[in-house]
Amino acid sequence: MNAHNADGTHEQPAHDHEHGHEHAGGIGGWIASIIRPHSHDAADSVDSALEASADGIRAVKISLVALGITAVAQLVVVLFTGSTALLADTIHNFSDALTAVPLWIAFVVGRRTATRRYTYGFGRAEDLAGVFIVAMIALSAVLAGYESIRRLIDPQPITNAGLVLAAGLIGFAGNELVAVYRIRVGRRIGSAALVADGIHARTDGFTSLAVVAAALGVIAGFPLADPIVGLLITVAILFVLKGAATDIYRRLMDAVEPALVDAAETALLAVPGVRAVEELRLRWTGHRLRAEAGLLVDGHLDLVAAHVIAVRAEHDLLHAVPRLIGAVVHISPVDDSGQDHHDLLAHHQRR
Repeated sequence: MNAHNADGTHEQPAHDHEHGHEHAGGIGGWIASIIRPHSHDAADSVDSALEASADGIRAVKISLVALGITAVAQLVVVLFTGSTALLADTIHNFSDALTAVPLWIAFVVGRRTATRRYTYGFGRAEDLAGVFIVAMIALSAVLAGYESIRRLIDPQPITNAGLVLAAGLIGFAGNELVAVYRIRVGRRIGSAALVADGIHARTDGFTSLAVVAAALGVIAGFPLADPIVGLLITVAILFVLKGAATDIYRRLMDAVEPALVDAAETALLAVPGVRAVEELRLRWTGHRLRAEAGLLVDGHLDLVAAHVIAVRAEHDLLHAVPRLIGAVVHISPVDDSGQDHHDLLAHHQRR
């Protein structure tokens, strides 16, 4: 029992929300903000989903160019120095730049309106882009690992270690600038994927610092430091791969954070007239959430009163659950007779 737009959702205007977050101060707070960027769910104040997608596309374009320039600069140094660690880092930076392409396409496709075939819209394009991103990260790990092992078995002399050191610093600077920009835009438009991609770029920046360590090892008279650090970078890429693959798998399987379910259930139970939450489902479509809820209410309510409860429930859900863009609320009557009003559906239930 609810009002819907043409695409099956009940859209609400953007709302300003108060979030009871506290920020840690000092050095500890700064380090925490680097590792786990804080979000105030800025998507709640964006007036248009199309505007948000346009900002996301712009961020992807700029970061693609920046990472591409960084990787090309590193590749030039690799050709002159033969550094395995720098080659591993360069390969990863190239793959990271390329992952912006499917994300760019996903933002463009996701802007399309729902159709009679794709009734939920095209937000899932972001999850498909995630599959490609995972594949690219896996490929970069294989190539970097292979090259490091080959150089460990057949060591090659490294020239101009100072250039390698400088290239590592360039890689760190380029990735960190991209990370800051992606995270800032991602927070503003409410794109979890863009924020995560920014954190990924920041991780790549720290692996570039490992190249600096390899160059220092060569300068200190330990040439095997180069392929060894290359292997360490490969391991770091594998850790990034594991996290990315887990996130994409969960999105494809319609998994959501339990805290979101708790927030939705709390909001529904607080709606006047709701006796219990009979059913509750949340699912991501790209970087937006949709909900389905079944509520038990007094069986003696008339249709209008029950509808008021359904509308209030959806409204409160939109306030309580970050990035929720619509909900379908089903009202079921409950009375003292003990009658099951879903008897007709019993033979359709699957266990």
